[in-house]
Amino acid sequence: MRDNEMLEKEDIFSKVLRAGRRTYFFDVRATKADDYYITITESKKFTEEDGSYHFKKHKIYLYKEDFVAFKEILDEMTDFVVSQKGEEVISERHQKDFKKEIYSDSDEDTKTPSTNSFTDISFDDI
Repeated sequence: MRDNEMLEKEDIFSKVLRAGRRTYFFDVRATKADDYYITITESKKFTEEDGSYHFKKHKIYLYKEDFVAFKEILDEMTDFVVSQKGEEVISERHQKDFKKEIYSDSDEDTKTPSTNSFTDISFDDI
């Protein structure tokens, strides 16, 4: 391989975010013209019934001319989600090993789990 091809494939700076079954890779790479760009790769692990597994990957290429607009929109979107839904991760409630205690209003001071863990809802609420 030529030196330029090696440089193009070399990671200049990298960070990894492990998030359950997903892993996010943030990499700074160099173009053939020796300018920098960012790749963001999501890798998600899928386990088969026989215990074997594979990964699916999705990649975004982000170039310098798009950094400001990308960051502004990402900030706006994350601020919107947090303001509308808070920081609690709702999907944790649906994980098989999640064991959040449910407290009734009257038990809040003593932190005794409520015996009534069901909520009365109608289909119009869904």
